[in-house]
Amino acid sequence: SQRGRKKSAKNKLTATGMGADIMMACLPQELLLKRRAEILHALCSGGSVEHLERVIDMLLAQGELGWEDCQNVLVLPEALGDTFFLSGCHSTLDYKEKPQRTSTEELLTQRPDLVLKLQGCIDGALRVLVESGHFSPTDCDGIQLPIYTPSQQARRLLDHVRSKGESASLVVLQYVQQSLESESSLEQTNPSLTKEFVKYQKKLRSSVSAQSRFLSTYGGTSHMPLDDIYTEVQMELPNNSADNYKSMGFEEIIGPVGSVNDDADTVLASGEAGSGKSTWLQRLHLLWSQGKALQDFLLLFPFSCRRLNSEQRDLSVQELLFQHCCWPDRGQEEIFQFILDHPHLVLFTFDGLDELKQSFADEHRICCPSQRAPVDVLLFNLIQGSLMKGVRKVVTSRPEAVGPALKKHLHKEIHLKGFSLSGIDCFVRKHHSDPNEAAKVLESLQANTALLGLCHSPVLCWIVSQCHKELLGCGEGSLQTITDVYLMILQHFFQHHSTVKSAMGVNWLQENLGTVLHLGQLAFEGISNSSYIFSVTDMETCGVTESDICMGFLIQSKDMSLANSKCCEFLHITLQCFLAALFAILSRNTGCSAISKLFELQEMKKKRLRGTCFGACLNSTNIPNIVKEHSTMAETPNLQITATFVSGLLSQRYQKLWIQCSSSVLVEKKTKQAEKCLSKGMQQHFRSIPQPVQGEKKSMHAMPEFVWLIKCIYEMQNSRLAKDAMSKLEAEHLKLTYCNIGPVECTALAYVLQHLKNPVGIQLDNNSVGDVGVEQLLPCMHICNSLYLRNNNITDEGIHKLIDKVIHLQNFQKIALFNNRLTDACTKHFSYLLKTRQNFLSLRLGNNNITAEGAKQLAEGLKFNRSLQYLGLWGNKIGNEGAEALANALENSESIVWLSLVGNGVGSAGACAMSNIIRNSTSLEELWLTENCITRTGVESLTQALKHNHHVKSVWLKNNDLTSAEIEEMQQTDSRLVF
Repeated sequence: SQRGRKKSAKNKLTATGMGADIMMACLPQELLLKRRAEILHALCSGGSVEHLERVIDMLLAQGELGWEDCQNVLVLPEALGDTFFLSGCHSTLDYKEKPQRTSTEELLTQRPDLVLKLQGCIDGALRVLVESGHFSPTDCDGIQLPIYTPSQQARRLLDHVRSKGESASLVVLQYVQQSLESESSLEQTNPSLTKEFVKYQKKLRSSVSAQSRFLSTYGGTSHMPLDDIYTEVQMELPNNSADNYKSMGFEEIIGPVGSVNDDADTVLASGEAGSGKSTWLQRLHLLWSQGKALQDFLLLFPFSCRRLNSEQRDLSVQELLFQHCCWPDRGQEEIFQFILDHPHLVLFTFDGLDELKQSFADEHRICCPSQRAPVDVLLFNLIQGSLMKGVRKVVTSRPEAVGPALKKHLHKEIHLKGFSLSGIDCFVRKHHSDPNEAAKVLESLQANTALLGLCHSPVLCWIVSQCHKELLGCGEGSLQTITDVYLMILQHFFQHHSTVKSAMGVNWLQENLGTVLHLGQLAFEGISNSSYIFSVTDMETCGVTESDICMGFLIQSKDMSLANSKCCEFLHITLQCFLAALFAILSRNTGCSAISKLFELQEMKKKRLRGTCFGACLNSTNIPNIVKEHSTMAETPNLQITATFVSGLLSQRYQKLWIQCSSSVLVEKKTKQAEKCLSKGMQQHFRSIPQPVQGEKKSMHAMPEFVWLIKCIYEMQNSRLAKDAMSKLEAEHLKLTYCNIGPVECTALAYVLQHLKNPVGIQLDNNSVGDVGVEQLLPCMHICNSLYLRNNNITDEGIHKLIDKVIHLQNFQKIALFNNRLTDACTKHFSYLLKTRQNFLSLRLGNNNITAEGAKQLAEGLKFNRSLQYLGLWGNKIGNEGAEALANALENSESIVWLSLVGNGVGSAGACAMSNIIRNSTSLEELWLTENCITRTGVESLTQALKHNHHVKSVWLKNNDLTSAEIEEMQQTDSRLVF
């Protein structure tokens, strides 16, 4: 019977691949032997076993093979994609034809069709199995591992369901039937969706789901499901203060809210390295594939710019989509024509625009989707809308890579600002399954505010969570800089792979020096050439061994240009920069000139870029394979991150670490060179300060590179260098607006600015300071006479800490906190400040959430204050009651000059109360009551009061409850009333 069954199986196999005319000419067994090589090639060519698995599905369904035979034939492949499907093997699902079969038997007999149907809806099938109690999350994770193709996931699901019994089998069969009915309904609703399109859509969803299900950032370690670890990051929508730092859904982000160019199709999500851009985009992909977001888009095509760097061929748009995302089994032209006809139903995403070797340019325009061009040209034309107009594109990038030429093609831009304090708490708790362990890590962070500030960056929060044992054992306050954190993870990786599982000794770096130099050279060359994916040849050239790779700093990469080679990339770009910095310090082949190039300012670099190259700093004899033609493309942001790490590693704190690893003389020379470069860079900025206009303060508007230099000095922990730099600064006002300043930068600013000789005003508007950043600024408050923190996501908690500090500092006289997240709770602190400090001049709290209760608290302080000149409360909700309380406190003021209650819901009762200030104050010059609900009665009261006060220059009353006739009449009574 065994022989007969195998004979029948051969008949089936032959029938699958041969024509009927050949079948009639000879017996099946003879034909099988005669064309054995051809059949084997058809089943196994292309590196995929999909064809073989399909034939086995058919044979299992027909009962020609048993499970034992199947296991003897089938070898599970590694992660390989589908190439094409055999034809002629489709049947129609009909569960009513053979009612005598059990559901488990039905799974087997209908296996070929079930595999085809399930591979497009794996997520849904797993969901119903979990909801019905047949599957656990662990079962789902095992099926949806990224190494399995969609069809392999479907087969594993069927095998697992079969082992669960009759009830689980019935659930799957019912789900598939419902899916078929839903698919049929969809086709009837939208006739343009053909069967081939629906099949491709399911395959694309399944492919995107497989790529995004597990956390891919930081190497995707431990197959951590993205749903389990994902934590929302803070988002800012520029030029739309009402939506700053709010939680935004993907529909909102891609929709019209905050649009700056309705004709454009591209949404840019920008953020610093490590701010969570790639993970955020991965979350978008996963939710789309699960049917939970962006369902208006029928197709989503995800691209990695890092991978696209590897594509050397000229491609058309169609080739780019299908070869780099998901290949259609049939109907390529039909599916692409649908994309052309319905661009508004399609979404492209491009992760890491800043990692493209070519800078954005719009000189080479193409508009024909069938025209072949280099990938970067295709990408730039897609972004600017010359190609595929109407298709929505989402692009992630670091801010420095996005210039004016690109920004004019943007529909909108959102800024990713890293974790909030609650986000840090959430991430740490998700990362640690043991609640006690998570609590200890969070407690350690709270005790070290500098480290807590670093954790606002998701990548640094991940490192701290990953290295929790080292963190808990290193003592309070010992981790202060970014360099400290990366040295900790370096030690963590070496400890993890050490054969001796005890605490590492003082010689840990020397013991692993070979690995550090090999990986460091690879990283250094990559940074110099803007390369992030490395071939076997690249690694061999740098001496990288298999044991070096096994340390975990490198992960395998899917490089499309080297399909048959093993390519690697670093866990994260910041880790590549850190290892490059280690190499720059420890290698005897990198001299001081390499250090100089790292610290070179952008303006200087532009002047000399054509004449020199970064790679020339190296001894080309000892370090080959540096492509000098490409080295001019080395990205400034990555060079600056590397230079920041170099500064930290050259700190006096780490000099002992290098003694046995490199020449102490050479390290000392590099240290002096770095100090010289930093000092020179600061002086260049100071020399650029223009002379002040007569009557104004001398002000320095800092550029982002100034903040970078400050961070380098902080990483070096060199107080002498900080003092020397600040001794040369001659300015009365420092303007650091729109400089991407977060808690980390605040720590560095305070470290350096505390050495200023004379008090200055510090303007940090439109950054990401937050409560932790406010706390980090406290050490330099003694040199601050005015602090401007507009739009910085600050809450009452940050204000509490700030007031506790400045209340004792006589220099501190002005504060502006427009557009933050302040409530009535902060006003008791300001009230105390006003009572205590009789030289405080200006308090501006516009556009927050202060109500009448907060105004009453402020009024209590104002009753005792004799110095306040400017009080701004526009855009709050104090109403009549709050206005009356403030009026009672200020009606006899001899200091108040300017008062703004714009947009506060103040009516005529409030206006009548304000009249008392006008009537009695000897100092008031301007009163702003615009955009309220004041009627004629209130204006008449103000008019009467003006008759008794000639010092008041203007009372602003635009947009109140007045008719045109009333406005015209009132204007005649007093010219100081402004309507």
